[in-house]
Amino acid sequence: MHLENLHLVNFKNYEEADISLTSGINCFVGKNGAGKTNILDAVHYLSMCKSYMNVIDRQNIRFEQPFFVIQGDWQKENTSINIHCAVKVGAKKVFRRNKKEYEKLADHIGQFPAVMISPYDRDLISEGSELRRKWMDGIIAQFDRKYLADIQKYAKVLQQRNALLKNMAEHRLFDRESIEVWNIQMIQLGERIFERRKEFLESFIPVFQKHYNTIGNTDEQVSLTYRSHLLEGDFETLLQRAERKDAQTRYSTVGTHRDDLIFEIKGHPVKKFGSQGQQKSYIIALRLAQYEWLKEQLGVTPVLLLDDIFDKLDQTRVERLMKLVHDQFFGQVLVSDTDEERVRDIFAKNDLESKLFRVAEGGVSEAE
Repeated sequence: MHLENLHLVNFKNYEEADISLTSGINCFVGKNGAGKTNILDAVHYLSMCKSYMNVIDRQNIRFEQPFFVIQGDWQKENTSINIHCAVKVGAKKVFRRNKKEYEKLADHIGQFPAVMISPYDRDLISEGSELRRKWMDGIIAQFDRKYLADIQKYAKVLQQRNALLKNMAEHRLFDRESIEVWNIQMIQLGERIFERRKEFLESFIPVFQKHYNTIGNTDEQVSLTYRSHLLEGDFETLLQRAERKDAQTRYSTVGTHRDDLIFEIKGHPVKKFGSQGQQKSYIIALRLAQYEWLKEQLGVTPVLLLDDIFDKLDQTRVERLMKLVHDQFFGQVLVSDTDEERVRDIFAKNDLESKLFRVAEGGVSEAE
């Protein structure tokens, strides 16, 4: 599977752009702010129905314009499939497959997978648990529609339960029967989510560790640990024990919405004790494992998007990463970088065929 061409109108800094892509490696070079990352983000839109950088759709419309359009032709199983994404101020986002609009965007997720490796990925280490949960959920949801429905329903139940807790606190009463209505749904959904996450991580973690050993240092033991209230006991019992605390805080204090992933290296938190190089290797290994996992589960080779990572890695790690590409682990790859000579040198050394594009002031031109 690969993207044959990309058409942009009023997307971020692009008034209009048409890009013909190769099924192999596509390199986009230019100065910072030229719009290289925006091209990779447009591909992410066509894959996941949202921006990787900014999930507020209207903020991705070019300045003082009322809409944007992203369109691309995917080649999948010897068939060309046109995907059309349109966002207009004041209207709902529209996604069409061969001119037929999706009833639910969720029906598109997992059909054209893409994995982005970006400097922004460091937020997975530095930010709170919500980002790590969303990352994990985003992987599972691409090949498990029931799971996607469960996390969406759970979010709505949680919202209703929290609203009830707040309302009861304002009126200085506690209605156990009303809370129990939401508890029953929360328990059913939460237990399924917990089991699916646990099952996913049991098979994902060895793949992650394998890739860290390839990209990082084989002497460094890394771990990825699942933390959940449901590992401590029965969900129903946990909710009963938290009843008073929930009433005081006006918030549901236990459940799968508080799950987290603990990133460690040599038994210590990567966030506090990992060097910059170790943190970068950790994140890249997570993303490569995500890529391999999706490839195996979906039976489709995802598009790999490498955003400005050569500048953030030492030469050894760059060479290890590119060896993976050379060994045909990946299908189509889009790379952005600021240094044209560096890109040419990297791909020449590894004997990799590629197509080079120069990006400047919202324009894209193919280089020799």
